[in-house]
Amino acid sequence: MPINTLQRLTSADRTSRANYQLGSYLAFIAGAINAGGFLAINRYTSHMSGIISAVGDDLALGNFTAVLAGLALLASFISGAATTSILVNWGLRRKIHSRYALPLLLEAFVLLLFGVVGANLSAYLQLTVPVLVFLLCYVMGLQNAIITKISKAEIRTTHMTGIVTDMGIELGKLLYWNQSEEANKNHQVRHNPQKLKEYLLILSMFTAGAVIGASAFKHIGFISVLPISISLIGIALAKIYQDLKGLLSQSGRPAR
Repeated sequence: MPINTLQRLTSADRTSRANYQLGSYLAFIAGAINAGGFLAINRYTSHMSGIISAVGDDLALGNFTAVLAGLALLASFISGAATTSILVNWGLRRKIHSRYALPLLLEAFVLLLFGVVGANLSAYLQLTVPVLVFLLCYVMGLQNAIITKISKAEIRTTHMTGIVTDMGIELGKLLYWNQSEEANKNHQVRHNPQKLKEYLLILSMFTAGAVIGASAFKHIGFISVLPISISLIGIALAKIYQDLKGLLSQSGRPAR
């Protein structure tokens, strides 16, 4: 893929097309991590609704250890989102082009850490599972905040509830029976075919990621996160390279 195309994915100057291209790929990653992560540690780590509901159940049942564990997972997800916010705002203040690439680079390294810890400490899985769960929750918070900030909260990639809801709304508009335009000048319902295609693309990518991620973990284990991590590093470095190139060119200018 040309470097210009990769740079557009995390460019500070956003377009709807670039948002959905990046969102689709991140949805694929989220699906892979969710499904593969479940096989690895027997827990989904992206949707906080289930975790908070489980906290409520455990609290009602008096299982306070599980309550604390659930709150820790929630805190890990929030920490990931907060990290993205800090990195993006740091880059915005310094007017760097790669401010959206920095969280992706961090996500890649955290996924590498997940793979290394899981692959090399599998004999001590009971001890490492809590660490692995926290790492994945952190990654999901990090990633969800990236696409949320980039798309101004229009796109979510780590859970499909919002996407499926938006699809349902557009389908409802598509199926809505409009009477004659003359009789309903002020209430003509029109669906947005482009948005419907984009929602379907993100849902399809998440599903494909889930199938591939689960299959990959089943056959090769924790190391299956390596291709995902490498791809994120490539996307992030394409934009970071632009900043470094500009910095080097500025430092090479003769003093006036």
